[in-house]
Amino acid sequence: MVVLNRIYTRTGDDGTTALGNGERRVKFDLRIEAYGTVDEANAVIGLARLATCRPPPEGDAAIDAMLSRIQNDLFDLGADLCVPAMADEAEGAGLRIVQSQVNRLEREIDELNAGLQPLRSFVLPGGSPAAAALHQARTVCRRAERLMVELARRPGETVGEPALMFINRLSDFLFVAARHVNGKGAGDVLWVKGQNRDL
Repeated sequence: MVVLNRIYTRTGDDGTTALGNGERRVKFDLRIEAYGTVDEANAVIGLARLATCRPPPEGDAAIDAMLSRIQNDLFDLGADLCVPAMADEAEGAGLRIVQSQVNRLEREIDELNAGLQPLRSFVLPGGSPAAAALHQARTVCRRAERLMVELARRPGETVGEPALMFINRLSDFLFVAARHVNGKGAGDVLWVKGQNRDL
C-alpha cells in the first residue's frame, strides 16, 4: 500500500528524482520523461471521462468502464517504468505490465471496431467533446510510446515487451473509442485532401 503523509519532501530541489528502486536521476532523464508522459496520457483520459461518464446520449457507460480500467493500468505502467527491470529479475518480483492486460485491450479494440462505420479517409480530431479528448489522449500516448521505444534501445536500459505492446495497443484503443463516442463513426470529422489549397 502507498502512504503519502507529506506531499513535498524537498529532495527534488536539486533537479533530481528517485526511481522506485531508490536510484536518483535528473528530472529530464529519458526514463522520467517516459513515465511522466504516461502520467500525462492518464490525465487526458481523465478529462475524456468527464464526458463519457454522463448519462446517455452524451455518455457511454461501457467506454467509461474501459477507460477506468485503462487509467489503473497506466499507473501499473508507470510503476513498471519507474523500476528498471534487472536481468536476473525473478518472475513476479516487480509490478510489470503483463500479456493479459495487452490481450484485454485487443479484445476491447475488436469489440468497438466491429460496430464502426468503415473509414474512407483519415479522421480529424473532433466531433464530440469526448472524442476530441480521446484523440488528444491518443497523441500523448503515441509520444509516450516513442519515448519508451527510445528508452528500450538505450544501452543499459530495459523496458518490458508487454509494456511496449500495451502502450502501442492503447493508442489504437483510444482511436476506435473516439470514433465509437462519435456516433460509431457517423460524427467523425474526415480529412479532405487538399481542401483549402485554392482558397
